[in-house]
Amino acid sequence: MAWQTELTRQRLLDAAVEDFAEFGAAGARVDRIATRAGISKERLYGYFGDKEALFVQVLRQELARLAAAVPLSDEQAGDLGEYAGRVLEHNRKHPALLRLLYWEGLERGGATVVDELERAGYYAEKVAAVGRAQQAGHLTTSVGAAELIYAVIALAGWWAAAPQITRMLTGASTKNGNADAAILDNSTVATLVRRMSAPD
Repeated sequence: MAWQTELTRQRLLDAAVEDFAEFGAAGARVDRIATRAGISKERLYGYFGDKEALFVQVLRQELARLAAAVPLSDEQAGDLGEYAGRVLEHNRKHPALLRLLYWEGLERGGATVVDELERAGYYAEKVAAVGRAQQAGHLTTSVGAAELIYAVIALAGWWAAAPQITRMLTGASTKNGNADAAILDNSTVATLVRRMSAPD
């Protein structure tokens, strides 16, 4: 019956992703998450212990999903536009992670965040790949590698996370809270990033 245990655990995580993304860690409610999952509140506590531990697991799951879906190898770092397009596409398909990260920033501020050392290591690998692409002459050296990859992540993230601004700037319609595909075209973001990161 291990598969049933894992299925139940995943149902709880999926329900928690929705609740935490909508209300943040402080505003999420264990009883609402349990109801969404169709599972008793007591079973939720049995699986995860408390709401904080559940939030940690939710964020770990969504970050792992991003890392698996959008890697950045040395070869890929030479074309940050293509990488930005992939990040944007992932953000459009899985908008919860952006909301979770915004909530984490709002609620925790400068305090230690979930798995900070591991996440910093993950970002350090991306910075190193971008640095090597800069040394190879594929990317601009007018800004540091960390600042360059941060700008790429921010552009791809904000473009997907703020559809209301896209709508107001461009007049695009929105569907289910996301700006339509024509405006959020990956090639637009890729072009912007390629120009921004072009060798000097």
